[in-house]
Amino acid sequence: MFDEIRFNTIERLPNYAFAEVNAIKMAARRDGADIIDFSMGNPDGRTPQHIIDKLCESAQKDKTHGYSVSQGIYKLRLAICNFYKRKYGVTLDPETEAVATMGSKEGFVHLTQAIVNPGDVAIVPDPAYPIHTQAFIIAGGNVAKMPLDYSANFELDENKFFENLQKTIDESIPKPKYVVVNFPHNPTTVTCEKSFYERLVAMAKKERFYIISDVAYAELSFDGYKTPSIFEVEGAKDVAVECYTLSKSYNMAGWRVGFVCGNKRLVAALKKIKSWFDYGMFTPIQVAATVALDGDQTCVEQIRETYEKRRDILVDAFCSAGWEIAKPRATMFAWAKVPPQVGNIGSKEFAKQLLTKACVAVSPGVGFGVAGDKYVRIAFIENENRIRQAARNIKKYLKEFE
Repeated sequence: MFDEIRFNTIERLPNYAFAEVNAIKMAARRDGADIIDFSMGNPDGRTPQHIIDKLCESAQKDKTHGYSVSQGIYKLRLAICNFYKRKYGVTLDPETEAVATMGSKEGFVHLTQAIVNPGDVAIVPDPAYPIHTQAFIIAGGNVAKMPLDYSANFELDENKFFENLQKTIDESIPKPKYVVVNFPHNPTTVTCEKSFYERLVAMAKKERFYIISDVAYAELSFDGYKTPSIFEVEGAKDVAVECYTLSKSYNMAGWRVGFVCGNKRLVAALKKIKSWFDYGMFTPIQVAATVALDGDQTCVEQIRETYEKRRDILVDAFCSAGWEIAKPRATMFAWAKVPPQVGNIGSKEFAKQLLTKACVAVSPGVGFGVAGDKYVRIAFIENENRIRQAARNIKKYLKEFE
């Protein structure tokens, strides 16, 4: 009924690329199959006890059960700024340069809702975390995709990045207003150095675009690598905001706590639109998040070490099984090329075969963009024994192609 009433925004969104594989996974589980699931970036660890304790303590107070503040309580915004000062030596104003969000994804989407006009163009590297593209589509904008070039060790090729960016800017009509960067990168795990941000900030000022930087995996870095912040570059706040989440660093995925900080104009736009959409997170969650950011950071290092250990075990075990995978320097993922021995099949078909023949679930790379179709993303969310069992299953599956 009422077919003449069209839902244009929804019709612009593609079908969920992971849906088919997820359906096979769920059907297999209903039939009793033991699926070893590496497909979701969903931390399996427990939230640190001192954070849980603070949530419970705050929830016992009657005054914390009313409406909160959409931009985040002041103490949380101050903790965000203290976090940046401590970690990066960067000074932020809690009143004008930081806003708490319900996870970084909500903040990213509402930011685009606030700043994108119909037809505006944003540049997003391909492949990309899907919301980095679709948020602009939802907001009525358009996306110009550009290739993401990197080394075999998943280090960003800076020169190629800026060649591609300049070419995309020059060929885009209208001129792009926004550029999205996400390092360490999801899904490819690509990392960058501070020099990259120095060049990007300079280019933003020259070409007149805003930068939206997502550093969701900043704490999950390995082998001595440290993730830089764009705000370590002088003048970056003139042209950029940065999105962060407590989901991975503190095992708080279900709590939905993140923030956006930086450029006053963009932060003000996000704060204003959020004031129309929500009353903020449940206050005890914000109080607990304040303790997470301000408190003892030993838990963050322990979480990081867990992922590093799982990375080493998974890469070594899968390589022994006949699937060569390079070790990433950051994130909770491996970006693994479809093994050549299975033939020239796409990532979705390969993911389906792993599910049905090896009881192992991964994310097909095509779900992150056409450029990802020769890869799958593997999340480090299973324990050591499950990882080794998955490797045995994969070894048996790959022997079919000998």
